[in-house]
Amino acid sequence: KAMCSGKLQTALLVASYFVYLLVGAAVFQALERTAEKQEKMAAAQMKEAFLQNFTQLTVAEMEQFMKNLIEAIQNGVYPVGNESQFEESNWDFSNSFFFAGTVVSTIGYGTLHPKTAGGQIFCVFFALFGIPLNIVFLHRVGKMLSLLCKKLGKFLYEKGMRKKKITFLTLLFFLATGILVFLCLPSVFFQITEGWSYSEGIYFAFITLSTIGFGDYVVGKQSDRKYFSYYRVLVAIWILFGLAWIALLFNL
Repeated sequence: KAMCSGKLQTALLVASYFVYLLVGAAVFQALERTAEKQEKMAAAQMKEAFLQNFTQLTVAEMEQFMKNLIEAIQNGVYPVGNESQFEESNWDFSNSFFFAGTVVSTIGYGTLHPKTAGGQIFCVFFALFGIPLNIVFLHRVGKMLSLLCKKLGKFLYEKGMRKKKITFLTLLFFLATGILVFLCLPSVFFQITEGWSYSEGIYFAFITLSTIGFGDYVVGKQSDRKYFSYYRVLVAIWILFGLAWIALLFNL
């Protein structure tokens, strides 16, 4: 009964966690998408005005244009290419889910952030409740994985191995497996999808899973590359389970 109750609690926690992220993604998308469209239209108009009058601009006007351009880029608007690129939103569902995941995991790359008053206030409350939920989720998943460690240890003990050696081998096994699954293999995936070098992929994976999150490398942000649907959702799920693996190492 205790085991069934524990499994049910875990299932409810995992379901609640992902529902929380999905609801958060939907709200961020609803609050930010319209404002983003207005920013993109303003950036497109600014670019068009510059191209028509760039030979007649004064130094002060040129400096103002550069300031506006920098501000647009900081807000995630890149006024390059044709108008069709302005139809692609930074706040589609995939990006919104990815953002929600980086908020509750405290990674916070800084390349995507809410700019409307509603989005910013919602982000405060979303993080206020989401970060503790994330800690509980990671602890529970780490605990589940540690049960696998115990089963492996029990199997080795029955084979006549000493306890100290079992502890060392168990830790080594999950450390090596985690490095392979959460660092080495994803880096190959990022190398293919993003066009990064393998060392850049390793660097991004470590900076992300350690929750440092500089924001110098972020997935799905290159305008000249085509990404498959829900690419960033997949990356967000990798982040969540990668953090659970790190939680497991702390438990061990």
